[in-house]
Amino acid sequence: MDGNFTQEPAYSFMSARERDMSSDFLSAGYHIGQVEDTAALERIRNAVVDLAATHLGMAPPSDAGEFLDNIGRHVTPDTLNALRLAVFGGMKRLDWFRPAYFALARQAIETLVGNELAMQRNINLSIQMPGDESSLLPVHADSLNGDSPYEVVVWLPLVDCYASKSMYLLPPAKNSQVMDNLADFEEQDSEALFRSIEPDLLWMNVGFGQFLLFSQNLLHGNRVNQEITTRWSMNCRFKSLLSPYADKQFGEFFEPITLRPATRLGMSYKEPGGFHD
Repeated sequence: MDGNFTQEPAYSFMSARERDMSSDFLSAGYHIGQVEDTAALERIRNAVVDLAATHLGMAPPSDAGEFLDNIGRHVTPDTLNALRLAVFGGMKRLDWFRPAYFALARQAIETLVGNELAMQRNINLSIQMPGDESSLLPVHADSLNGDSPYEVVVWLPLVDCYASKSMYLLPPAKNSQVMDNLADFEEQDSEALFRSIEPDLLWMNVGFGQFLLFSQNLLHGNRVNQEITTRWSMNCRFKSLLSPYADKQFGEFFEPITLRPATRLGMSYKEPGGFHD
């Protein structure tokens, strides 16, 4: 099937809002929106804070944001990963956690991805203290590392994230140019690639109460946090349920979350037997 699938058809079946959001996303490669369910956001952050405080043997703090921003008062870079694993493990045991995460950006996901969805089974957690070089994510595109190009990432800050406390993306037009010539960096490391694209990078300014949805086909990553407070963020991948998968497979890495009745019937349909050719 040939065609330019980034162009709208002559007659759109989308609402004006959906058309505008889709056009902006195709142009920018990302969408920053206000969280759609603030109660779910507060529940998620409070759970993370409670899990962290329990791991540290502390009473739950009165100011969740201040506690997360200044977690460096309670841990060192050497003990940080133990804290992250404790919180991550606790998150996995909460049966409401993933539905709440989806609720944060449901309308945006359904507009930009679809309404029959597969969601990553485990939501990732990143904690990046100021000056810590152990939590770096070098420049990469997930679609080059076993992910389907049909996936998007919903990235959620639990504190205000900006400048080096946040992450960066390479815009689509420049990203296409770099990808066409990526073989030029075959004998070089990721730092050389980063330096070559650094002038064109966009640093995401995403405050607490917002989410970032982006195409993981774009080069992205983070650097050493040079701000004075700690970054706490989560990320989770979503894709259209029936779109192609790559190394990360349906039923293993992904599971269905909004499977519709007609699709259920179609997937369970069997041709009648007993007939002869």
